[in-house]
Amino acid sequence: MNNVIVVNVLRFLGLLLLQGLVFKNIGVGWENFPYLHIIVFPLSIILLPLRTPRLLVIFLGFVIGLSVDFFYDTLGVHASAAVFTAFARSLILKMMEPRGAYNMSYSPTIARMGLGWFVQYASILMFAHIFFYYSVEAFTFVYIVDILIKTFVSFLASMVFIMIFQLLLNPLD
Repeated sequence: MNNVIVVNVLRFLGLLLLQGLVFKNIGVGWENFPYLHIIVFPLSIILLPLRTPRLLVIFLGFVIGLSVDFFYDTLGVHASAAVFTAFARSLILKMMEPRGAYNMSYSPTIARMGLGWFVQYASILMFAHIFFYYSVEAFTFVYIVDILIKTFVSFLASMVFIMIFQLLLNPLD
């Protein structure tokens, strides 16, 4: 089995378990501040190798989103946000493509692309993912203020953990 496949499967499973068993419970019981939700599982979509076909990325987004939905008992909400993120990934990568093009054998990590590029790339996708998730969860823009507060608070908390993950584990593939 290819090393890249093994790394991505382990990342997929690790982030799924981390999201479902650890981060799901953060913020539980904080009825006075219901805005903190740490969402890290989209990192498995964000870090897929650049050569991964778009349809496979979208399918994997659906699979991990649906898997997270089983932990949260929210069938379809996380899946729809993950599919949206997987769809948007190729568009964002195309917008951010360097002059010399990407080395298609790499994954878009800090180690391969640099800190500034990765923060911008991950921030755009994470913000879009979290905003889409809360918009689908509320299913109306009547609660736009709550959606924006939840999005900003969750985005900041999630990006902290994503940066810790990237800087400590430094995945290259």
